[in-house]
Amino acid sequence: MAQLSTKDRESAFRLYLILGALFIASLVSCNLIFRKFFTWTVFSEDFYTFEQSVGILPYPITFLLTDLISELFGAKRANQIVVAGLLSSLFVLLIIWVAGAAPAASWSPVSDGQFDHVFGQTALAVGASMCAYLIAQFVDIRVFHYLKKLTKGRHLWIRNNFSTITSQLIDTFTVIALLCLLGEIEWALFWTLLLNGFLFKMLVAAFDTPFFYLTTWLARRRFKLKVGEELELI
Repeated sequence: MAQLSTKDRESAFRLYLILGALFIASLVSCNLIFRKFFTWTVFSEDFYTFEQSVGILPYPITFLLTDLISELFGAKRANQIVVAGLLSSLFVLLIIWVAGAAPAASWSPVSDGQFDHVFGQTALAVGASMCAYLIAQFVDIRVFHYLKKLTKGRHLWIRNNFSTITSQLIDTFTVIALLCLLGEIEWALFWTLLLNGFLFKMLVAAFDTPFFYLTTWLARRRFKLKVGEELELI
């Protein structure tokens, strides 16, 4: 752990809060927007077309952020953010339940039926995604730090990508299987959604590697960190 001055420790703590806030915002938004599905054609329809929930768009960002927190602040801080994300999602679920139970006024622009249509199945989705989320994030952190130790803090791309590949496969399989078991998705779509989801997440993970390198480089330069060294907040 790097020894920091009081001023640098305050700066490091602000960075930790920013990364944590972005993580929680990305995670919660996934569970709020998941019911809309989109298609994305790569090059041409003959090449490949993704069909996935829009909830998948911010989700890979959460793995980039836990990798950054793991790299800069250690596994303990990354695990704390994962738990904070779980509690935040459960609290949002409680708020949605209370909001749904409150009867809409006669002049309300959004009726009870419209509100329930958008948010009514959120509990099932959150339950499924949280099971997958906890397993995948803890696996991601464990694999990330195993590879960090194995490479002695070098080769950022190895731990960034291989920890993400492992955890994203587990996450995609778990959440789609649970949604199929709950009746939210037909089993006939399982393999298509699994392949689409995993490939899309891997594509995003490949694009986020430069951001991982840039953020890590800036943090090392700002706090004068050695290769593999982490920031101590307390």
